[in-house]
Amino acid sequence: MRMEVLFRMKTAVVVMLCLHQMSFSSAQECPSTHDLLNSLRQVEKMLAVHEASYQQGLRSLRKKISALHNSTMAIFKAGATCPKPEPPAHGRRLGRVFGIGHEVHFLCKPGYELIGPRTRVCLDSLKWSGQQPMCRRLNSTDNSLASFTPVARSSPSTSSSSSSSSSSSFPASAALSASSPSFSSSSPVSPLSSSLPTPPPPSSSVRPSHCTHFLGSTRCTCDVGFTISGRDNNICTDIDECRLFPLGQPGRLCVHQCVNTPGSFHCFCPAGYDLARDGRSCTDVDECENRMHNCTLEQVCVNTYGGFQCVTVGCPQMKNATYIKTSPMRCERNPCMLGDKGCTQAPNSISFHFLSVVSNMSAPRVLFRVSAARVLGDTLRFGLAGGRGRGHFSVQRSGRQTGTLLLVTPIKGPAALEAEVEMSELEHNSLLGRYLTKVTLFVSPYEF
Repeated sequence: MRMEVLFRMKTAVVVMLCLHQMSFSSAQECPSTHDLLNSLRQVEKMLAVHEASYQQGLRSLRKKISALHNSTMAIFKAGATCPKPEPPAHGRRLGRVFGIGHEVHFLCKPGYELIGPRTRVCLDSLKWSGQQPMCRRLNSTDNSLASFTPVARSSPSTSSSSSSSSSSSFPASAALSASSPSFSSSSPVSPLSSSLPTPPPPSSSVRPSHCTHFLGSTRCTCDVGFTISGRDNNICTDIDECRLFPLGQPGRLCVHQCVNTPGSFHCFCPAGYDLARDGRSCTDVDECENRMHNCTLEQVCVNTYGGFQCVTVGCPQMKNATYIKTSPMRCERNPCMLGDKGCTQAPNSISFHFLSVVSNMSAPRVLFRVSAARVLGDTLRFGLAGGRGRGHFSVQRSGRQTGTLLLVTPIKGPAALEAEVEMSELEHNSLLGRYLTKVTLFVSPYEF
């Protein structure tokens, strides 16, 4: 187009020059070819300058039109909002801004679980992504997660305060009744505990994407919990969160068991635990406090992580000494005959204490302390007298009148260990009295 215009203008210039010269003198000849070419070159340069100026103006005009379009769209988007999403029944909505690109989140009240997406996004089409969620009441038999602190837990029937001339302790020699659940199995046994609930049947894990078209471009999105795929980004595939964050790995989703569902996941706990409010941790159910046990009146219910134990506390039968039960967790020696060294060498009192701990609890760890309220002699000695699993325990003196029982190695559950902590009182190296604390340690099969 440009060459055609130049050619036409060159021809016109030549004709005009010839006519101009002829008008002055018919005798004078037309300019030479060299002169005409120089004139044409000057005209061509002038046209090139005008053309460059025109192209620059055209580009500037296009930029202004594009900026005007963008500012108009920004004003449109800034004022456009999605309709206000309603909170689900028995739940609430988090988020007060409903503009394009903004998110709102949904939570359910305690005792309810969220069905549907936890998060919805306002799309360019002024519609919310995903479906409206709902809150469904949890079944009383459903297991779920709850958080807890893995520390030693004592039986509510035992006393942790120190007594005069003896110490409170954790029982070890107390006999377990046949009806109490055993820790030899891989999971705690509780007659009233429910089995793991069957996860709901999965729905389709593949669904079409949500696409919007604007000014010749297409944008496709997926609901929360899905990832976009397909040649044309027209398919949404479920993300298996349980596989992405497996158990035992940092950042795991569930403490115990993770079940993938379309667009989400659910966590489950073993029998003896309830679902915590965070939906991921496990909280132990206290069967003893909630009267969910089958212990008899003669037995003591000891709550454990994931279950309970029914124990029978009885005074020991010794050859040279007899004992009487002065409290549910304490036996006192009857007075000895004068000169009966066998009787006087027997413990003055025997206290019982029960502890519940989680499996593989870190060590060393303080389990309990025993101390004398008053001292008659000039020396107190603390040590281990016996019990099953002595290699896992150690006794250290932590004060003038206090001894501490330590767990020195981790214990993998389920297990039941015993330790006997002895406190001896002496005067000029002569024995004045022995006070025995028998400790039973119930180790859960789980680490929570």
